[in-house]
Amino acid sequence: MIDFKSTLKIALKSLEVNKMRSALTSLGIIIGVAAVIIMLAIGSGANKKVQENMESMGSNVLTIRSAAAKTGGISMGIGSKPTLSTKDAEAIKRSARGIEAVAPLMSSSKQTMYGNQNWQTTVYGITSEYLYIKNYEIELGRAFSRDDNNNAAKVAIIGSTVEMELFGDVNPIDKTIRIGNVPFKVIGTLKSKGQMGPMDQDDLIFIPLTTAQRKVFGTDFPGSVSQIIAKASSLEDSNIAESDIKIILRARHNLGKMQENDFEIRNSAEFQEKMKSTVRTFAILLASIASVSLVVGGIGIMNIMLVSVTERTKEIGIRMAIGARAMDIRIQFLIEALVLSLIGGLIGVIAGIVIAVLVGALFSTAIEITAMPILLSFGFSGLVGIGFGYYPAYKASLLNPIDALRYE
Repeated sequence: MIDFKSTLKIALKSLEVNKMRSALTSLGIIIGVAAVIIMLAIGSGANKKVQENMESMGSNVLTIRSAAAKTGGISMGIGSKPTLSTKDAEAIKRSARGIEAVAPLMSSSKQTMYGNQNWQTTVYGITSEYLYIKNYEIELGRAFSRDDNNNAAKVAIIGSTVEMELFGDVNPIDKTIRIGNVPFKVIGTLKSKGQMGPMDQDDLIFIPLTTAQRKVFGTDFPGSVSQIIAKASSLEDSNIAESDIKIILRARHNLGKMQENDFEIRNSAEFQEKMKSTVRTFAILLASIASVSLVVGGIGIMNIMLVSVTERTKEIGIRMAIGARAMDIRIQFLIEALVLSLIGGLIGVIAGIVIAVLVGALFSTAIEITAMPILLSFGFSGLVGIGFGYYPAYKASLLNPIDALRYE
């Protein structure tokens, strides 16, 4: 029976004798494990950040935009032809399956002023449902009431970027700003949502939809809107709702079977799933590249262990002469390789966590460190040690005791 305790002591003693060589041998594993943890932390952080950004824009959201107008055969772009109306939004809310909320809206870039400050921003004419669908929260003041929209009230809710540019440290509630030439009373401010790619989600002003239609944007078609957004109850419901919306709008717009849609529907759920899949693939790719370092470290362990077998041939012969079996020799060298890789793995885990945190702090990068990547990389380092240490151990166990004792 193999005496693991004494075999382990012999293996550790051998590693202690060659401290510098053992440390250099473990270096490949240290770098490999640290690289895997860093890459997975960055990948997981990016995935979490993308998910948070997507959720901040609203989940399971369907965006319906009016068609593109054509002038002289040239398309003016989606939304340039007024084919949608508030009546369409009401029909969608009433008849489409799986819909939680619907909000028609209009938007345009406008110059805004307060005192001697001015700022170019995007002004949205909305109903109160828009705030719920897009996950906007009120920081100060209040949201729009039903009366605000019914009476086309000249009231506004501003984003944090607009608040900073126009008011600085002044409380904007109940102050009057001008959007174009129209005065508006600020009744609320929004909690900051930050950047979403190149778009600043806080650089905007909300006003009641009816106010936008009648007093700010103007329209040749009463009740027309540039977009309708709808929130589905779930990912599955979003696909059902999209199909229903197409049927409802085609029927309302009297489109024949051969006619193209005079609207466009974008399903955020599909886009979100594609983005998540892309980020996951990127994270796996980074981890796979980093894992190459572990393999290289394993090759280093195998080379050093082969050198060690050659150097310690006489020692192996002596052990065999006094009763050690081939299995004892094999286990000894396997333990040495395993200990080297596990020590390297442990140091690599610590180094990976520290470096990942530093990268996140220095470069303002989203980092997420979880237990699973740490356990996987540490466990894999052990497997690398066993896998690449087996051949040298096997070679050592096949030595002939007499030839080993004669080896110089």
